[in-house]
Amino acid sequence: MTGTDVRKDAQDSGPSGYAAARLRLLTEGARSGPPRRAALAELTDDWLTGLFTAAAEGLSGVSLVAVGGYGRGELSPRSDLDLLLLHDGGDTKAVAALADRIWYPIWDLGLALDHSVRTPSEARKTAGDDLKVQLGLLDARHLAGDLGLTSAMRTAVLADWRNQAPKRLPELQELCAERAARHGELQYLLEPDLKEARGGLRDATALRAVAASWLADAPREGLADARRRLLDVRDALHLATGRATDRLALQEQDQVAADLGLLDADTLLRQVYEAARVISYASDVTWREVGRVLRSRAVRPRLRAMLGGKPVSERSPLAEGVVEHDGEVVLARAARPERDPVLPLRAAAAAAQAGLPLSLHAVRRLSATVRPLPTPWPAEAREQLVTLLGSGRPTVDVWEALEAEGLITRLLPDWERVRCRPQRNAVHVWTVDRHLIETAVRASELTRRVGRPDLLLVAALLHDIGKGWPGDHSVAGEIIAKDVAARIGFDRADAAVLSALVRHHLLLIETATRRDLEDPATVRAVADAVGTPSTLELLHALTEADALATGPAAWSSWRGNLVTDLVKRVAAVLAGDAPDEPEPAATAEQERLAIEAFRTGGPVLALRAQAESATDEEPPGAPEPLGVELLIAVPDQPGVLPAAAGVLAVHRLTVRTAELRALRLPDDVDDGSVLLLNWRVAAEYGSLPQAARLRADLVRALDGSLDVAGRLAERDAAYPRRRGWVAPPPRVTVAPAASRHATVIEVRAQDAPGLLFRIGTALEKAGVRVRSMHVSTLGSNAVDAFYVTTGTGVQLPAEDAGSLARVLEETLRA
Repeated sequence: MTGTDVRKDAQDSGPSGYAAARLRLLTEGARSGPPRRAALAELTDDWLTGLFTAAAEGLSGVSLVAVGGYGRGELSPRSDLDLLLLHDGGDTKAVAALADRIWYPIWDLGLALDHSVRTPSEARKTAGDDLKVQLGLLDARHLAGDLGLTSAMRTAVLADWRNQAPKRLPELQELCAERAARHGELQYLLEPDLKEARGGLRDATALRAVAASWLADAPREGLADARRRLLDVRDALHLATGRATDRLALQEQDQVAADLGLLDADTLLRQVYEAARVISYASDVTWREVGRVLRSRAVRPRLRAMLGGKPVSERSPLAEGVVEHDGEVVLARAARPERDPVLPLRAAAAAAQAGLPLSLHAVRRLSATVRPLPTPWPAEAREQLVTLLGSGRPTVDVWEALEAEGLITRLLPDWERVRCRPQRNAVHVWTVDRHLIETAVRASELTRRVGRPDLLLVAALLHDIGKGWPGDHSVAGEIIAKDVAARIGFDRADAAVLSALVRHHLLLIETATRRDLEDPATVRAVADAVGTPSTLELLHALTEADALATGPAAWSSWRGNLVTDLVKRVAAVLAGDAPDEPEPAATAEQERLAIEAFRTGGPVLALRAQAESATDEEPPGAPEPLGVELLIAVPDQPGVLPAAAGVLAVHRLTVRTAELRALRLPDDVDDGSVLLLNWRVAAEYGSLPQAARLRADLVRALDGSLDVAGRLAERDAAYPRRRGWVAPPPRVTVAPAASRHATVIEVRAQDAPGLLFRIGTALEKAGVRVRSMHVSTLGSNAVDAFYVTTGTGVQLPAEDAGSLARVLEETLRA
């Protein structure tokens, strides 16, 4: 029977005919999805039109209007019928009798009805008082009666909506936020509400309302398909349960999946999550645009007046090719994504560090034009990924923006298997992919506890990557992690550590809670699996981050104490005295610079460019230095470290790695010594300054004529602080038994312009001598070790060392 036949049968047979035709339509296996919803709406239209026509004979100035979901022509099997009986205010008794003759047949069939009887002015007033009523009227559709009455009401309601948009849209946004707080996020729930949860059908309807305001519009790509998919699932849910429910309960998921022709319930949930993710992202972008437009309307006229009518356009640089504009991160006008494959990661890292969203236009431009990264990745790409992962909570929104445009799976193809993958475990509150990002967020808070924060953050991202494959996810993940580590440019040793962390990411928690820690064999087994103290340190932090990111039931003080106890026992087994490493011999160039510095009595500089990728002679995954190498030789004197670090900060040079050591001159030259500083530096944006300018400023810094602290303070004051992510506080410790000749002060802090200058200044004020230093920047984390002695060249007394560490930590916290 065709759709036309069904409607004719319904018209000929009255309510019972409609009921029979409706039943046949809903049980036709071949018809589902949008065609069935449209056919059901048409069938219902015809039946209600017949009811109205028969009941309203001789009555004018009345119309029957479908609103809400029915107005959109989207009738699911158990949807309410949202109806408005509109009248011109004439014969109210006749209108009331007409309403009864329409509503009662609907109720007699057991159909849910949301109804109202109003004049156009009453409808507008009610809409003005009740936002939900206004949203329903935006989808008003004429069914029967006075078309002019319906058209006039609809035109007036739309005009009211557009005129009142600056006031009503913030109300709508707040309504969406309150609903999300009550019902959660559809893209992560095991038993989601398809309509009310964030990213569900209500939010899709809200986006239509925003578009109707003409104030802003949602990104359209994929939005219609996402809405259709959720409606299809709701249709199947209604038919499977026989009830008007929007909650996709666990016991219904297998049946709904089968009715939709899907493989299993996990496939069903993954499709629901993907649809919800599209709607949620579109909502984020849309509400951000609404806020921008409203702020612009309120502020820009006043600013233009102050500036004599000139347009206001502020663009603040964040990184090479990346700027902040109007509260978003956008690409600089000179950016060339087609020539800069690292730009997506650089833009993402800059956005997350600043706590700002990536603009939709920027992400789409990157997706459309950027070239793939080579394998292995250049060192800068790896550094930017680590910075992004270490940026805390803002990482989530930035990552989702990249993922919405397909950039994540292009960077990390293995991500596709865990994307939107559900976890049928009451302990887990996230999908696999979101859990991995949440673990990185938690790990970013623990970076001060480990010597290799870059390995911790990447391990957090990859620890459950094996859940997309059959078998033990830790075993599968070990293989994937090793491959990914090599692809993104870690050397063989680091790749081995990462794969071990993924393989054993459950080892500590399972052993601590299930084994006898008093048994030496238990502790020895963990020590054998972990291998080194540094890997144990990383595994301890990863274990805590993983548990905290799983859900509230996965971590407790009891579990934490058990794991800490186990780690202490394993560390004792792994402990051993390590002899001091011999000082590396000076190269011929370093000796030449040192001799020249001694003879001239001033600093000597040499800049040497470094390749960004491994050479053909290097093995795959060989370390890749960043930026350029800067060698500085200075006659041994006080203040060299803060002066050199300050000059680099003034010239906006980012220090990636740095070493300082005293170099004895050859006997045939002199018995004096020269300080040799070996830096790896990169420009924050723009090109590197010339060596001659750096030397001139270093000479001035050493003789005190260049006020480095003042210059840095002026620059900081010129740029307002962004809200960004609040980094973990710095941590300064004394490394026990790290050297027989010097006291080793370890500093772990958030990298920032002038950080090394502040450390050097504090050490200088403390009156200690820096015998050598080893500085590295891993993503946004600085991990520095300073070998210091007294003025006479001996280790600091333990009390003095502890005091120095406390003073330095307080200085960096200020």
